[in-house]
Amino acid sequence: MNIIWSCNKMDARIEYALMWLDSQHPDTIKEVSRTVTACRYWDRPASLMENLLLNKGKGSWNSSIRDTARACSALATAGIAIPDASPMIVSRQQKDGSYNSDVYDTTYALIALADMGEGDRMGCRWLVDHFSPDWDHVGTVSLIITALLKQDNVRGDDEHSDLIHKHAKWVLSRQEDDGGWRYIVTSNIVMQALLLAGYHDEISISVKWLWQNMNSNGSWGKDEGDVTATAMSLITLGMFERSSINDPEAL
Repeated sequence: MNIIWSCNKMDARIEYALMWLDSQHPDTIKEVSRTVTACRYWDRPASLMENLLLNKGKGSWNSSIRDTARACSALATAGIAIPDASPMIVSRQQKDGSYNSDVYDTTYALIALADMGEGDRMGCRWLVDHFSPDWDHVGTVSLIITALLKQDNVRGDDEHSDLIHKHAKWVLSRQEDDGGWRYIVTSNIVMQALLLAGYHDEISISVKWLWQNMNSNGSWGKDEGDVTATAMSLITLGMFERSSINDPEAL
């Protein structure tokens, strides 16, 4: 999944946000991974890619499923495969199909495996069979939508289509009047899932909300800006632009 896309007349606000992101010094795998992906979405050199590669241990990042999954997904956007990372992720799968019996580890693992072109029906089945009221949070449900959708796409089927759209409609029903879902990062996770599921028009108001919550220095997030919030916002806006020109392959 090598993402390269740019706009001939990039919005000046995007340039401003990218400049702010370039001036930061992310120090976690999560922040570095999101920054690398944001840069790829806007056809900017991902200078932190080397940093991401150098911070990899033996088959993983920090022996963490989530960090490893985020890093693998980010590198996949640049077409970089990490052969020993996939076995590390799969080795953490439990007999019931979950990863650490945790919804977040499982969704991030499934997303990363799909980004690397690998299917995992057992992991998807665990998400479907174990869905509970405890997971009724828009961010959690959106991660499940993304995981199931990407897994369906990599396998070339629509096994979970009905469930995906059922969850997508539930998430949309929780949208606040201003178009967002209260928090910047959560709203980005939601918007990205809905865009992947084909709900471009339904989140137009959410994109306006996102622009309205941009800080004066070009960032998003509290305290004059947060790396993850800003990178996630840039990814969402890149996905929205691509879906606007009917380029689903680039999402």
